[in-house]
Amino acid sequence: MKGSAALFSVSAGILLLLTSCSSDRPGTASAAELSSPRVAVQPAVKPAQPSVYQATGPLVVENQVDVAAEREGVLAKILVDVGTRVHKGQLLAQFDDRQLTADRDAAKAKADATRADLKHWEAELKMRQSDLARAEAMWNADLITRQQLDHDRYSVEGGQYYLQRQNEDLNHAEAALKSAQLELDKTRIVAPFDGVVARRYVRVGQRVAGNDRLFWVTATAPLTARFTLPQDFVTTVKVGDEVTVSAPFDHAEGHQARVTHVSPVVDPSSGTIEVQAEVFSPAGELRPGMTVNIALKSP
Repeated sequence: MKGSAALFSVSAGILLLLTSCSSDRPGTASAAELSSPRVAVQPAVKPAQPSVYQATGPLVVENQVDVAAEREGVLAKILVDVGTRVHKGQLLAQFDDRQLTADRDAAKAKADATRADLKHWEAELKMRQSDLARAEAMWNADLITRQQLDHDRYSVEGGQYYLQRQNEDLNHAEAALKSAQLELDKTRIVAPFDGVVARRYVRVGQRVAGNDRLFWVTATAPLTARFTLPQDFVTTVKVGDEVTVSAPFDHAEGHQARVTHVSPVVDPSSGTIEVQAEVFSPAGELRPGMTVNIALKSP
């Protein structure tokens, strides 16, 4: 019996040792691991982003002119300065207009006098026509001679010619008055459109000649970006397409613009086409003359 117990004890130890070695052997999976299926994890794939082409160009406005003097004179008043926002027809400066005002008043008086003479001769002609009608009646009654009747007829005919002359004199006087008024209007320098005064070239009391620059007035909207693109964009850029316009120092997302013009030809020297896009979103810090970046989809 003692021998059998010893043999059982040795067999149990050998079995325990074999079990321990099999559990520590590499590559041997546990029961839990064998029972659970393996799931393969694939790396996330980012969607392809469309490539963006960057162009640069200036911002321009349609209305931007140097306001020049239409006649010579001395500046009596300057009513605006650089940075002043103006409206169409607003007075910017005024010349000394005393002499021209006097000339206009004299022309007006002449026209009024000629008009009064015309009315006088209209009444005079009616009186002569009445005398002629009376003379014809007396001639029919054999109360006057033929010479007296002809005298009244010639008097009416002469009155008609004189009335025509007075009409022409009145037209001449009114034209002279209009010319004097136009010269007087040239002493008033007004804004040609809504905008802002960008420069002032003159001072009060300065004598200027005709065509001398007085102010530089520029509109502030609508802003248009002008830029060039490679000829590869000929078939991809269309009128109405939207692009993004941004200033180099502007950290915002940009301003939306719509293509308004695409050149129908390619510049053979550079192989580019000219494009214009009008900014339709709030302009923010954008200003005319500024160089901006234009972003659009690549072809």
